[in-house]
Amino acid sequence: MLLNLTNHPSKQWSAKQYDHAIELYKEVIDLPFPQISPALDSASLDILVDEYEIKIRQLNPLAVHLMGEMTFAFRLVQRLKFIGISCIASTTERITEQVGDTKTSRFEFVQFRAY
Repeated sequence: MLLNLTNHPSKQWSAKQYDHAIELYKEVIDLPFPQISPALDSASLDILVDEYEIKIRQLNPLAVHLMGEMTFAFRLVQRLKFIGISCIASTTERITEQVGDTKTSRFEFVQFRAY
């Protein structure tokens, strides 16, 4: 199973991304990414990382799709890789359209990439 730990629930993914995840991992389960205050100190961040490591161990995924606040993600990826849980990120192509003064960007899934 792929554990999706991001701010983007798998139900909102494109068909291409979701189908690829199912092809690789057979199932996707969402674990909402925590709200992390920019004022959070390092010790408190480590406590949050501890909590999420425990949650993830209990779910026992084949891999974790982990994207979000960089310092939390970095620390958690290090921990998970150390205990043998693969971590991946999704890569996207940014497609930008300029109409007058309005710039619109959309992101198209390309692949999952291992950390």
